[in-house]
Amino acid sequence: MTFTESIKVCFSKYADFNGRASRSEYWWFALFTILVSLAAGAISESLRMVLMVATLLPSIAVATRRLHDTNRSGWLQLIALIPILGWIAIIYFLVQEPKEPNNFGAATVDPSLPET
Repeated sequence: MTFTESIKVCFSKYADFNGRASRSEYWWFALFTILVSLAAGAISESLRMVLMVATLLPSIAVATRRLHDTNRSGWLQLIALIPILGWIAIIYFLVQEPKEPNNFGAATVDPSLPET
């Protein structure tokens, strides 16, 4: 999945917490939110806060779908509330390979990955 495809998919599934998201979908969207936040912060702190609020729900939704891809509940995002160790744990969960069989539906097809 490309950078622009990821952004389109994440905004089209703005508040969709069902299904699965590939690693590339999640990480491209995470990069997008970081870059937009940095650019908006350079212009105005108020604009940065507005954009962060606007991307909060899709960020939570795509992280939930990414955790579903690793056969984990989206509620595990709450572990990030634990300083340092929670952040390390959630990043570890988000970078893992997809798990099959999976309780959260069929795997998403990522055209950027080679077929196995």
